[in-house]
Amino acid sequence: MRTARPEDAAELAALSRPFVRSGALRERPVSLYATHAADFLVTQAPDGTLEGCVGLRVHSAAPGEGRGPAGVVYNFCVAGWRQGSGVGAVLLRAVLARARAQSLDSLFTATTGGGGLFLRYGFAPTAVRLAPPSWVESLDPRRDARILARSL
Repeated sequence: MRTARPEDAAELAALSRPFVRSGALRERPVSLYATHAADFLVTQAPDGTLEGCVGLRVHSAAPGEGRGPAGVVYNFCVAGWRQGSGVGAVLLRAVLARARAQSLDSLFTATTGGGGLFLRYGFAPTAVRLAPPSWVESLDPRRDARILARSL
């Protein structure tokens, strides 16, 4: 497990592509992966091929909200050949640890699927109004994603 580097951008995009095609992820340009590489944790096969990735973006709380900063877990994917092997759980535990280390109050994510792994790790459906407004505004309403949250 390591933090992604800008030079991983093309491989992050390639790893995400099958999930974009299925509608599970939004398409992101390679330049976004390069610019925000530090958001991502990645797992690698012994040959260096990326097996999975997960992004964590921090959103500051609005003044007067009475809450601390929140994180958004995004672009979470595991290569097809590694699904069911525990790579997703390893990534999710690592992103939870990273969020705690950054003293975040809560984590949010959006899913178009069942969200089973998130639910097993304490996420639950939540109201849109509780999520970081700038993130909510960036969601594509046509995708009909459910918002899940977890306190830390």
